[in-house]
Amino acid sequence: MDTEFFNTGIINAIGGGFLIGTSAVLMMLLNGRIAGISGIFFQLSKPTQKPMWQLAFIVGLLGGAFLYFHFTNQAYPHVLFSWELAIVGGFIVGVGTRLSSGCTSGHGVCGISRFSPRSIVATLVFMSTGIFTASLFSLID
Repeated sequence: MDTEFFNTGIINAIGGGFLIGTSAVLMMLLNGRIAGISGIFFQLSKPTQKPMWQLAFIVGLLGGAFLYFHFTNQAYPHVLFSWELAIVGGFIVGVGTRLSSGCTSGHGVCGISRFSPRSIVATLVFMSTGIFTASLFSLID
């Protein structure tokens, strides 16, 4: 088989998509909940309750990224950034997820699969905004 196929990141994309889809289905089947990362993270920030499944989900999410880096010795994607910019970007994303009542995993993966009109509109908005922003920054670079 052609080794270029494996070096293009297609295997990573297919594997990642499979893992995300599987985790979303298992979350719905086993827990009756949507696998929306922003909602899970927001629930952890409430001082009144700390369900263990939410903590386990976030730890597993971060642990998976760590294991990927550990076994492949590569962070994906290869992006150079400052921690300050990452914190500001994370804050802006957090505000956006609260305004839209969900994130890419909640709306894009779970909402669209349930044919939710709100999720379809939200996904169209954040995808078009992301494409526009990436295109704009590619012109600057």
